[in-house]
Amino acid sequence: MTRAIPSESGASPDTTPDTTPDPGERLIRDYLDMLAAERGAAANTLAAYRRDLSDYLAALARGGHDPVAMEAAPLRAYLADLETRGLSAASAARRLSCIRGFHRFLYAEGLAEDDPSTPIGGPRRVRALPKVLSVAEVDRLLSVAREAAAGDARGTRMLCLIELLYATGLRVSELIALPRAAASTKERYLVVKGKGGRERLVPLTEIARGAMRDHLAHLAGDGPWLFPADSESGHLTRQSFARDLKAVASAAGLRADRISPHVLRHAFASHLLQNGADLRIVQELLGHADISTTQIYTHVLDERLKSMVRDLHPLMDE
Repeated sequence: MTRAIPSESGASPDTTPDTTPDPGERLIRDYLDMLAAERGAAANTLAAYRRDLSDYLAALARGGHDPVAMEAAPLRAYLADLETRGLSAASAARRLSCIRGFHRFLYAEGLAEDDPSTPIGGPRRVRALPKVLSVAEVDRLLSVAREAAAGDARGTRMLCLIELLYATGLRVSELIALPRAAASTKERYLVVKGKGGRERLVPLTEIARGAMRDHLAHLAGDGPWLFPADSESGHLTRQSFARDLKAVASAAGLRADRISPHVLRHAFASHLLQNGADLRIVQELLGHADISTTQIYTHVLDERLKSMVRDLHPLMDE
């Protein structure tokens, strides 16, 4: 866009680039700045929100709608258009969540008189149950990893990764970026910085501590990472770990499509709940900010509650 500036002589005006920020872009920037400063949103989250909001505001502009002065109808039309584009219910729900936060921000900051997202219902989502391995399947996986670790540095590293993941339930991004010092800690827990910069304590089993010590004994050099690699980050990538984990799973007689680092995290949570752990404790161990995220495991609790009633209720034998 250019802006005409009349000359003093009345001659043809010069044109200079208009450096005024686009109003929509400025609103997005202010919202993302708030998320980063007040909620500690991660860079990947901010980038995804920017893409979603840019798409949304572009659609509003095509319809002649102003995001600070609009009703619910344009938002409903946008959501309907997402469906025609083939977005899944989960993706549309995530997009709506982003847009809701944006409009709430505009309203809270006094930039808009109303929040048009208030009357909008979210798309129906069918939340799939997580893939979970049985205790026996995890035992087989670990048994194969232990055999491969005998006197082999790469095998020892793989065993350490699996033992740690199943013992702690760490996110794969947290696991691969563990510092080298974690293996020599005298504490029986790790201090992990998770999503949004939130720190939590994660207990360590003796088996996991021993696996870290064995891996450290095979580790050459003195770099900062527990799992160093020739990568941009300097540590093992999640893709490499996932690929190697599938190879171990195949050797253990498990289907490769049933195993991933995240599946082992699910196994950690599900097996704790099966053995009587409190859902709130599992929430803390997983690093979930909201209990609703952890409640995907309520199918495990349902089975345990049925079993308790069947085994303990005095009338069940009559």
